[in-house]
Amino acid sequence: MVVLVNESTRVVVQGITGRQASFHVRRMLDYGTKIVAGVRPGKRGERVHGVPVYDSVEEAVKETGANASIIFVPAPAAPDAFMEAVEAGLDLVVVITEGIPVHDELKMYWRAKESGTIMIGPNTPGVLSVGVAHLGIMPTGAFSRKEGGGVGVVSRSGTLTYQVCQYLSRLGVGQTTVIGVGGDRITGLDFVDVLEMFEEDEETKGVLLIGEIGGTMEEEAAKFIARGFEKPVVAYVAGVTAPPGKKMGHAGAIIEGRRGTAESKIKAFEEAGVPVGRTPLEAAELVKRALESRMK
Repeated sequence: MVVLVNESTRVVVQGITGRQASFHVRRMLDYGTKIVAGVRPGKRGERVHGVPVYDSVEEAVKETGANASIIFVPAPAAPDAFMEAVEAGLDLVVVITEGIPVHDELKMYWRAKESGTIMIGPNTPGVLSVGVAHLGIMPTGAFSRKEGGGVGVVSRSGTLTYQVCQYLSRLGVGQTTVIGVGGDRITGLDFVDVLEMFEEDEETKGVLLIGEIGGTMEEEAAKFIARGFEKPVVAYVAGVTAPPGKKMGHAGAIIEGRRGTAESKIKAFEEAGVPVGRTPLEAAELVKRALESRMK
């Protein structure tokens, strides 16, 4: 079993004729993702890597049976693209776009909740069911699958995800599903949402959670785990040396007053009984140890 995307997921790519989208469509197709349509108004009839292009998501869904979307549309038009995907009845929408204003992200968040559509992102590297399907921009060579199960990975940081998973692969620890929830203040999924999914997935034997400064998503996850999450969890929190008031790469990665520090998040995890790696390599080693202990 994999989480969110599988062999049956039929994907429409919004903004498919752009340079970045075209590059990643080629990579996703090579990975085995079933991309059945692209959308770019005024470009109906064209093809990108053999994928037919339509003028609207509604047309694409009607003619191809698509049930998921990935958005590569620039920030000013991305909120409208998301609303179009929701109106077309798609189950899952991955929003790669960064730089979307917070008030637009709030509208997207609540529209997703109202409709039952799962929104991943914005500002996300996407979701990867390892060895099965990939909706995103992750460097798939960093990830590996292992017969019999592995660790589920949920993260706010794309680059750290790739680094830690490469360490996991070298240590012989396979991954099941890797989900980047996004680095902005408002995201469709949070850590608790994904932990609930991993708890239900029989193939996922443990969880690696990669957090960073800003917000309270990590503290909420720690409370959820402390209430009785049954699988082993290891955490890594980036930003231990980050100065207050300075945004660190992601829109959501900023310390405001005493809230959102790496120290407060690490403390919350440790109080919940979650081991915290001080480096990406140590986090990977802790995951390996936790899974081995569970198997004894």
